[in-house]
Amino acid sequence: MSTIKFTEDHEWIRTEDNNEGLVGITDYAQEQLGELVYIELPEEGAEITQGEDCAVVESVKAAGDVRSPVSGTVVAVNESLADSPETTNEDPMGEGWLYRIRLSDESELDSLMDEADYRAYLNSLE
Repeated sequence: MSTIKFTEDHEWIRTEDNNEGLVGITDYAQEQLGELVYIELPEEGAEITQGEDCAVVESVKAAGDVRSPVSGTVVAVNESLADSPETTNEDPMGEGWLYRIRLSDESELDSLMDEADYRAYLNSLE
């Protein structure tokens, strides 16, 4: 069963039963950035800590750091984004995922927001 959680910095993680999760930016984040022109992904095998900058998304308007929602080891990156970063604009929570991480501490997920909490958080920003 997959679970999806969100950060206040507009990243998401979808975890599976295998202690791994896909990470990306939310629809709100890609909307704020505008058309993405470049995405710098973490290295496979990199050890990253929760809250650490681990990727960069650049648009025609701005560049933004992506902070890891959890700690762990990067086990895969979305190679297709090198040639088509706009995939993250078109489908940020699907085909536009950034990297897959093996969680080192599943309890970190408890500090993240579920979908209802994230929606309420977005409403508070308006």
